[in-house]
Amino acid sequence: MISVCFSRCSCILYFVLLIVAFVLGYIWWGPTKGGTNPDVLPVVLWHGMGDTCCVPFSLGGIMSLIVEQTKGGYVRSLEIGGNVVMDWESGFFIHPNEQVDYVCKQLLQDEHLAKGYHAIGFSQGGQFLRAVAERCPNPPMRNLITLGGQHQGIFGLPMCPTLTEASCDYITRLLDNAAYAPVVQRSLVQATYWHDPIMENKYRLGSTFLSDINNELYINEFYIENLHKLKKFVMVQFLNDTIVQPKESQWFQYYTTGQNKVIQPFTESKVYKDLGLDKMHRQGKLVFLGVEGDHLAISKAWFIKSIVPLLLEK
Repeated sequence: MISVCFSRCSCILYFVLLIVAFVLGYIWWGPTKGGTNPDVLPVVLWHGMGDTCCVPFSLGGIMSLIVEQTKGGYVRSLEIGGNVVMDWESGFFIHPNEQVDYVCKQLLQDEHLAKGYHAIGFSQGGQFLRAVAERCPNPPMRNLITLGGQHQGIFGLPMCPTLTEASCDYITRLLDNAAYAPVVQRSLVQATYWHDPIMENKYRLGSTFLSDINNELYINEFYIENLHKLKKFVMVQFLNDTIVQPKESQWFQYYTTGQNKVIQPFTESKVYKDLGLDKMHRQGKLVFLGVEGDHLAISKAWFIKSIVPLLLEK
């Protein structure tokens, strides 16, 4: 959801209505649903920037669809911080490392997930769930599905869902000029996966999240071992994406070092070997799906056809 506020009053009204919608969505839907069918693996969802766990016109609707298609399977949509306001704020202002640590503890305490679960990450929730897979092998994640995830980061932020145009412009200028400043890394989620291809060394040394989970600082064998435990790692790219730049990051591709025009082939990238993706590729564990449309623009029919079968796998 993207909005431009034309006046101070309209901005205030917009945010009041947004908060009311989030609160009502939480009351009506809640972060868990289903659980009457023990024969299918549970599903864990992580929302993207500007969203929350449970509003009915977003992830709440996805939760209901999954419960319906799995005939009562358990679904947990991650709520960061224990309330709807903090959950929304987490998309912008709570460091991913802190969020991942919080989620790992929550998943470990959820008895429904003890024997394993499938995970679906929406937008930045995709790379956050990949961090969970790498850092927290228990409970075991089976299939990881990322819808529009920015696995190699972004180098542009043309739109900011649920933020005003002025706020989005401010964040973009901040990222352009000071993304790797410690205070910005601590304060702005998007800075932690801002990947400047022209200044790669500055990115690797300054990024406090993405360069770590991509094994770009040093090779963390624990991450590789845990990622290899996945049965499938499914990456969905939105082929007409106007929000993620470059959109190829959704398939773990990125610009060739030193410029921001030419995309380097996936198999030629450093992360392909350094994160053990080459082995997963050979084993057939990597799945690349493309869907026509803008960022997170998926239909119910496409989801049922392309995603639900992955959720029915053991």
